[in-house]
Amino acid sequence: MSHTDRSSANSWLMLLLAGGFEIGYALSVGGSHGFTRLSWSLVAVVFFLLTLWALSVALRTIDVGIGYAVWAGIGAAGAALLGPFFFDESLTVTQAVWLGVIIAGVVWLKLADRPENAPAAAPETPDTRGLATEARETQGAQR
Repeated sequence: MSHTDRSSANSWLMLLLAGGFEIGYALSVGGSHGFTRLSWSLVAVVFFLLTLWALSVALRTIDVGIGYAVWAGIGAAGAALLGPFFFDESLTVTQAVWLGVIIAGVVWLKLADRPENAPAAAPETPDTRGLATEARETQGAQR
């Protein structure tokens, strides 16, 4: 596995972690009842900071639009699926189907970001580096 493949995989894992923190944030905000319960409110603040940190790390190498869509989709679907377990909420079959559509969209976004879809960058050799430096120096001298 090359360095860029590993970096991309780590970024996607960090994005999944950020999505998990987002689910925790959404559920703890619900439990805080408008930040009127201190324990749930403190948990919400911790999850909020963790989700922002993990998302910012992931977005170092994942495009912002794709990363944000995946992060928001994970958070929304996760909170909707887990809400009935933690709170007095309902989840209808229709809602579950549309959550499935969101999850499928998130998976397709990930598949569309595969490295083999990206054009390969030409490796930089000492000769081409020297030519590039020479060209910049020549342009600077002409100005």
